Amino acid sequence: MSKNTYHITTFGCQMNEHDSEKLAGMLLQMGYYESPDKSAADVIIINTCSVREHADERFFGTLGQLKKVKEDNPLKTIAVCGCMMQQPHIVEKLKSKYPWIDIIFGTHNLQEFPKLLSNSLNDRNKTIDVWRENGDIVEGLPAKRKYDFKSFVNIMYGCNNFCSYCIVPYTRGRERSRHPSEIISEIEALVLTGVLEITLLGQNVNSYGNNCDFDMSFSELIYKLNDIQGLERIRFMTSHPKDLSDDLIQAYRDCSKLSKYIHLPIQSGSNRILKKMNRNYTRENYLSIVEKLRIAVPGIAISTDFIVGFPGETEDDFQDTIDLVDSIGFDSAYTFLYSIRKGTPAESFSDQVPEDIKHKRFNRLVEVLNKHSALRNEAYQGKLVQVLVEGPSKNNKMIYAGRTDTNKLVNIRTNKEAIGKIIDVLITETRSFSLFGKAVDSERY
Repeated sequence: MSKNTYHITTFGCQMNEHDSEKLAGMLLQMGYYESPDKSAADVIIINTCSVREHADERFFGTLGQLKKVKEDNPLKTIAVCGCMMQQPHIVEKLKSKYPWIDIIFGTHNLQEFPKLLSNSLNDRNKTIDVWRENGDIVEGLPAKRKYDFKSFVNIMYGCNNFCSYCIVPYTRGRERSRHPSEIISEIEALVLTGVLEITLLGQNVNSYGNNCDFDMSFSELIYKLNDIQGLERIRFMTSHPKDLSDDLIQAYRDCSKLSKYIHLPIQSGSNRILKKMNRNYTRENYLSIVEKLRIAVPGIAISTDFIVGFPGETEDDFQDTIDLVDSIGFDSAYTFLYSIRKGTPAESFSDQVPEDIKHKRFNRLVEVLNKHSALRNEAYQGKLVQVLVEGPSKNNKMIYAGRTDTNKLVNIRTNKEAIGKIIDVLITETRSFSLFGKAVDSERY
């Protein structure tokens, strides 16, 4: 007897990745099994991202490919979900131009998917169920985790910042924090299954606990998690500079399990552009935070985000960004070309930067960032580091890859016995984006 199968394609951030893990968990409970082949699966889900234009393009390209798959087997179920579904104009486009989609649902009713799937299978009618408002946080959803030894854990949902370029507050809703007891219980249960590292997720983790009926800040939550026996590493994504407190910096100093790494998006080095972006901090504020972090935690790794070519960005504004990069020397950065997001304030800005100028600035910024990444990595030459080994390298199955406490990617000649373990590694070679090393306990690993 054949088994019912599913395949999930995920675009976007770690929040989307974790949502897909929950969808997979629900499907497993319904008796489905994962298929590595999208076209062969009985249920095909695409979890979408609305933050970047490139993700939009990939989504519609994938949908186009599925037309023939549906024609060849009309009994397949094709579902689309995620942030793009929270935009009415996207749903209208899907209804009119992509009739082979069976189920459309959004970010606020993920927990409803089993019911939506059952209804679709029973009546074979198109199902559209997108909640415009977020409801109460639903606890206890199952999840099929990608790794046995590390896991994402949501601590909050939504965003209240309304940066002028960003669609997230409109697709994920307002900020809602999970009760600390729910978070702690979930992590304690994960640790009992062998999880060593957790990554706390939120659009702005620094505002965790604001306007809630419980009294706990993000830094206080970190202290609580640091006490969990068996947990080795605590990471978090993402941190907003305007809300990063001195208490959190103190937690870096006090909490041995809090990884010595922070992702701290700045987006631009120009105060004028930061104001237009509605980021609510200045470059001076940001530089002060970095200085405090480096004093409190020598060797802390700092990554960031940049948007190149935001409306009105002049050459002087862009030079402010270059100067800031040279001043800080980031370990790494995600760099994006500005793209108009329908429904955001910046959509109406008249002073859009020409595409050719954006691309030239992008290339210049990446060159400077890569130089600093290489310099930061060079400091690891000959050092002994601890690496959580995740599995075979993507490019060479004879080499295994993992991450240091500072989130550096390390390639190691070891064996599969090291997967899921934190091992001592001597760094023997450095490159711009990765390190190479050898296991100290070579007889075992």
